Amino acid sequence: MRTMMMITILVLMASMVKSEEVTVKQFTTAVSEVPSKVVTFIGNEKQKTIAYQTKVWSEQQVKNAKMWTKLTDLFKGKNNDTQD
Repeated sequence: MRTMMMITILVLMASMVKSEEVTVKQFTTAVSEVPSKVVTFIGNEKQKTIAYQTKVWSEQQVKNAKMWTKLTDLFKGKNNDTQD
């Protein structure tokens, strides 16, 4: 946790070095906003992951159903494919 906080502070300091003048108030505001930004980012990523997994899993269920149908038809002797 300390390492994460130090890295965050260093990144903020490095980004503030680009501007010519940094006040203490600007620095403390930037540091105090980090936790809420991290929580927002993690929440957004979680929602994206859930949406992606829901989409992929539903597609895979359809594929699995088709595969099982083909396999059961194959073992039952039914062949729906036309052979030329």
